[in-house]
Amino acid sequence: MSLNYGQLKAAIEDYLQYNDTIFVDNLPVIIRQAEDRIYQSVQAPVERKNSTGALVLGNPYLAVPSDMLSVASMAVISSGSYNFLMPREVSYVREAYPSPTATGIPKCYALFDQTTFIFGPSPDAYYSVELNYHAKPTSITQGGYNGEASGSDLATTWISVNFESIMLSASILEAYIFLKGDADLIQLYDNRYKEALSTFQLMGEGLDERDSFRNGTKRTQVNT
Repeated sequence: MSLNYGQLKAAIEDYLQYNDTIFVDNLPVIIRQAEDRIYQSVQAPVERKNSTGALVLGNPYLAVPSDMLSVASMAVISSGSYNFLMPREVSYVREAYPSPTATGIPKCYALFDQTTFIFGPSPDAYYSVELNYHAKPTSITQGGYNGEASGSDLATTWISVNFESIMLSASILEAYIFLKGDADLIQLYDNRYKEALSTFQLMGEGLDERDSFRNGTKRTQVNT
């Protein structure tokens, strides 16, 4: 089964038997918090994206995609071959390749700042770069992945279609926290969320800052 945005809002109200105007008006915020809770726990396949860029001769910098959360892998394409790069800290790149005028095929990269990668050494030619990364998916409150408009009750997302249980349980938990509900019931809803998360985890991977090509991907331990 699946849930669209309208069905999800109605289910939250039905489960909690509460439809106060302030509560209903805040349901979009509550649902986005539920989505954040899910995406911060498990990397779903829908978070994976791919982009290509171009390194310029002598320029060690490349723009970061605006929707990137973390890197999965980075490769420089040279003569048709993929050369996967080592993830490093900026300090390592600066120390290993202190002169930006010293060039070669890049061996490593680092996140220089929020909008820029730095590579070491600086490229000795024009190279294509393939980046696989994790991005935050569009919220169900902001439009569906089938082209539904923002705020449409017909909107769906990959999670609401494929894993209704975790979408609903996370939303109910966040909604009851918003209502400042009884601590025992919050614990009950949290346990139900964690049970759903355990199942969902089989389809995803725990968030990790490391490059998955070199280090693999950390799996989140779910306590039930």
